[in-house]
Amino acid sequence: MVPIRRPSSEAILQAAGSSLADVVKCNVYLRDINDFAAMNEVYEGVFTAPFPARTTIQAGALPGGIAVEIECIAKIAKKGK
Repeated sequence: MVPIRRPSSEAILQAAGSSLADVVKCNVYLRDINDFAAMNEVYEGVFTAPFPARTTIQAGALPGGIAVEIECIAKIAKKGK
């Protein structure tokens, strides 16, 4: 299993005025559901408790033959606060 590309994820969130700490929901797509434990170990190393809500499914095939894809939804602070 390949680790999450955190630098690009963090850069996208920061550009939007957010961070990994502001992620509230993730959708995880695995090529093989047997990779769940390994993905979960990485997930717990990226996020801190309380962990974002998560849905995890096995996808038939992912682009480029990748093993995992994670889609995140994060909150953004209102300007002026």
